[in-house]
Amino acid sequence: MQQLDALTRDARALALGEMPLTPYETEVGRQLQICNACRYCEGFCAVFPAMTRRLEFGKADIHYLANLCHNCGACFHACQYAPPHAFAVNVPQAMAQVRGQTYADYAWPPALGALYKRNGLTMAMALAAGLALFLVLALGLNGTLLHAPLAGNFYAIFPHNLLVLMFAPIFLFAVLALGLGVRKFWRDVSPGQATGAAVTEASLNVLRLKYLDGGHGEGCNESDDAFTLWRRRFHHLTFYGFMLCFAATSVATLYHYLLGLPAPYALTSLPVLLGTAGGIGLLIGPAGLFWLNLRRHPMHGDAAQKPMDRGFIALLFFTSLTGLALLAWRDTGAMALLLAIHLGVVMALFLTLPYGKFAHGIFRSAALLKWAIEKRQPGTLKLGDD
Repeated sequence: MQQLDALTRDARALALGEMPLTPYETEVGRQLQICNACRYCEGFCAVFPAMTRRLEFGKADIHYLANLCHNCGACFHACQYAPPHAFAVNVPQAMAQVRGQTYADYAWPPALGALYKRNGLTMAMALAAGLALFLVLALGLNGTLLHAPLAGNFYAIFPHNLLVLMFAPIFLFAVLALGLGVRKFWRDVSPGQATGAAVTEASLNVLRLKYLDGGHGEGCNESDDAFTLWRRRFHHLTFYGFMLCFAATSVATLYHYLLGLPAPYALTSLPVLLGTAGGIGLLIGPAGLFWLNLRRHPMHGDAAQKPMDRGFIALLFFTSLTGLALLAWRDTGAMALLLAIHLGVVMALFLTLPYGKFAHGIFRSAALLKWAIEKRQPGTLKLGDD
C-alpha cells in the first residue's frame, strides 16, 4: 500500500510538472498526514498550525515546513505515536533530513550543493589550518613573521588594500550564493504578498528565537524529557555575537573611509568594544552549542548533519578565539603570527558560509516570513486554527 501511495504521489507530481518526492520527503508527508489527524501538538510551534492549512503535502510544502521546524524536540517527546509505536512518528528527525536536503538542492551554483555533505569538522579545521599555514609561510618568506612590536598596526603586516582584495570577493560570493539560493526557495514556496505587519512579526520571531521555547516557554528537549532553555540562550549568544563582530567591522570600515581614521583603534573605541563583546558571545555560544550537540538525544535531528554542524560551530569558536588573542597580544612581536592564524580561520569561515550550517538561519528566516504572511491569509480548509 505504501508503494502504491508513493507511485500515486510521483504520478501526480509529474502531471503537475514537479519533481517526484525523495524518500525523505515522502516520509515527512506520511508523518504529517498522521499529525494532521491527531493535532495534539498544534500549539507547540508554527509548523503544526501551518500544517493544518493543508490536506496534502507537495514538495514545496514539505520544504517550507521542514525549514519552519526549529528541531526543538518538544513534539517528539509529547507524541503518542513516536517510536517504538508502529507509526514511528519522529517529526524533528524527518524534518531535519529534508532540511539538509534543501540546503543542497537550493545551493548556488548547483554543482557545489554536494559540499553540504562534505563540510564537516575535519574539512573545516583542515581548511582553516591550511589557509593559516599559507599566510604564516608567506610572512616568513617575506621576512615579516618576526618583528618588533608595532603598536597593533596590522596594516604594517598586511596592507589594507591587500586585505580588501583577499576578503571582498569571498564575502560578496557568499552573499550572492546564499541570496540566489534563498530566492529560488522563496519562489518555490509561493509565499504571497508580504505586509509590514508580517515582516515585523517574522523579524521579531527571528531575533527572539521564539520557537526554541518548546511552545510553552520552558525550552527544548535535549538529552531527555526535561525542558531546558540553554539551546535558545546559546543560539542567542552565537547570533548576537556574530552580529556584533559584523557591526565592529562595519564601523571600522566607516571610520577608515568616511572619517579617515585607519586602524589600530584604542581599546575604548567603538569598533574594539563591539568586537570584544561579540567575540565573547562567539566563544560562549558555540562552546555551549557544541556541548549540547554532543549530548543531544539520538532520535533528534539528522545524525548525518552533525559533522556539518560541528564544523560551523568550530569555525565560529576559533574565529572568536584567534580574534581575541590577536587583540590581547597586538602590541607584541607575536602579532604577525596571530594575525595570520586569525585571517586563515576567518577566510575558511566565509569560504564555507554558503555551503554550511549558516544557511539554516537564512532559510528558516524565509520560512518564518512565509508563515507570518500565510497566517494572515484566509484559510481554505477551516479545519484548524488559522
